[in-house]
Amino acid sequence: MPWIIGTAIDEALETGVRSALFSLGTLILITGAARGLFAYWQSYLAEAISQKTAFEIRSDLFQKLASDRYGFHDRQNTGALMSKVTADVGAVQRLVNTALLRGASMIATFLIIAIVMISTNWRLGIVTTLFAVPVLWRAMHMSRRLRSTWGAVQRETGNMTTVLQESIAGIKVVKAFGASEHVERQFANRSGAVRDLTYSATKQFVFHGSLMTFIFTCATGAVLWLGAHEVASERLTPGELATFILYVGMMTMPVRMIGWMVNMFSRAHAAGKRIFDVLDSHSEVVDRPNAQRMGEVDGTVRFSNVSMSYQNTNTPAVNNVSFQVEPGQMVALLGASGSGKSTLAHLIPRFYDVTDGSITIDGIDIRDVTLHSLRKKIGIVMQDIFVFGASIKDNISYGVKNASVEDITDAARAAQLHDFIEQTPMGYETWIGERGVRLSGGQRQRLSIARTILLNPPLLILDDSTSSVDTITEYQIQRSLNTIIEGRTTFVIAHRLSTVRQADLILVLEKGQIVEQGSHDDLIKSNGFYRKIHDLQLQPQEEQLAQP
Repeated sequence: MPWIIGTAIDEALETGVRSALFSLGTLILITGAARGLFAYWQSYLAEAISQKTAFEIRSDLFQKLASDRYGFHDRQNTGALMSKVTADVGAVQRLVNTALLRGASMIATFLIIAIVMISTNWRLGIVTTLFAVPVLWRAMHMSRRLRSTWGAVQRETGNMTTVLQESIAGIKVVKAFGASEHVERQFANRSGAVRDLTYSATKQFVFHGSLMTFIFTCATGAVLWLGAHEVASERLTPGELATFILYVGMMTMPVRMIGWMVNMFSRAHAAGKRIFDVLDSHSEVVDRPNAQRMGEVDGTVRFSNVSMSYQNTNTPAVNNVSFQVEPGQMVALLGASGSGKSTLAHLIPRFYDVTDGSITIDGIDIRDVTLHSLRKKIGIVMQDIFVFGASIKDNISYGVKNASVEDITDAARAAQLHDFIEQTPMGYETWIGERGVRLSGGQRQRLSIARTILLNPPLLILDDSTSSVDTITEYQIQRSLNTIIEGRTTFVIAHRLSTVRQADLILVLEKGQIVEQGSHDDLIKSNGFYRKIHDLQLQPQEEQLAQP
């Protein structure tokens, strides 16, 4: 476009022929239309590619978070992970859209303009391009400073999201303890840190932009001053001088784009580091190369000298544990808080891997089968019940494809939940709110049990599954579970006498070791550690149940 305008100026000055100017004007219109068409496709492709990139990274992140080891989430907070999937991926998307794709065209534009200018008049061309040197140097210097600043912004954004997520999820606790002002101050501090750091980064970027504007204003002045001498020396025509000035204006945009690229690259660099901290994290619990799909299971479970230590700890959570459970037997795990009960149970579905020893199911080491097939054989009722913001039916059938209405209803009946569901306005289609806020603790517990029953696994792990219900409700649930447990190997972490007494094998743990094992009657007779627990904690429950 500048070349056409410069040619038109020279034609007007030399010949004044209107037909030539009309042809050049028509060419300008055609060129302008072509530029608009190319700009449209550039914007479309840049957005399409950046959105696809963001989708791929976001999907990879979620897949990694969904499939990563149990222990990984023990050391993370939800808000920071949410920030990585949203804000950090957004920073990378903007880099791809603006800096990489549009920036590539701007760099090409700068190089082509520089070549055209130098070939037209090498003196003016060199003078103009030299002004870009301090701009490039400043951009590289600013990039190094901005990386650390944007890294701090991304971290503080994650901290702010954590405070926000925890405050909203725990709003009832906040209100109950009158802590509204406390969480408001906490959020304001985190939000203020994001504001201040962003302000610092923006201030550096804006200063760089102003400096570039000043430098290229000087470049325009230098072109006019030196161009006047070139025109006077007849080494340059007035039209070519006008072309140079227009090219300087065009060159300003690519150089200014360098500032945007540096800013976005610095932010995306910090965001990308946080993203790859997740994607590149190593999981110890993975399928072996020759892992096979687990077939039908009878339910013989054997622990052989099993020890397990959490990452970065020297004290074993489970230490040299050995026992065997026959198909259909119930095992009760008993012990004080922190004795290793939950850890022991979580080793069976390989939420964690053993450090020493082995665990076998029907004589097959659980590390020799795929994780997916192993966990499909194990039904788990967690101690910390999580209910999804969906209908009762969808919550019960979670993880079970093509579950029939009859199967869902039978599972709810077995969990003593059907009568309650029938009393709700929409029955099994009733929406229970986020995290099941419309259900009581006992109802959430029974819904989780129904979910496990529907899975129909040969192995069961009931992790303190009746801790949130009263004694009468627990009795009703236990009565229904007796039918479901029959024929299944079951591990129960329980503090209720009714559960412990009917176990075929009771394992009493202390500091990750089995200190006693046997049936209820045998352990009572031995007058050991179990007898003390029975007298202090379990016997009052028995007396309560015996009252009319």
